[in-house]
Amino acid sequence: MAKLPIETTETVLNLKRQLIDILDEATATEFVLFESFGETDETLPFLDEMKSVAEQATSRFSQLSALQLRIGEAQPNASADILELLAQGIAQTQQRIPAWERSIQEVKLEWNLL
Repeated sequence: MAKLPIETTETVLNLKRQLIDILDEATATEFVLFESFGETDETLPFLDEMKSVAEQATSRFSQLSALQLRIGEAQPNASADILELLAQGIAQTQQRIPAWERSIQEVKLEWNLL
């Protein structure tokens, strides 16, 4: 099994925890918005936005998990290409998380769901 530096492993695990939190928060916000106001012309863009945030977080979680598995299966070392994909995935996720969190907060503020 190819080993990653502990810092990289911890970074990936932390990002995956954050992605699960975003998924949970986006789906909960979508649910509360729908239950409180229904699916109307006014709520539909916000419901779609929460669904999109949840789907993107899920996709990113899956990507990071798949890369971890591929690295774990690599013998004796992971290829430079897979390590580069992981580095890119980490960087992209770190960039996107604040935007997803802001999107959730904006929907909550807009609909007074705080």
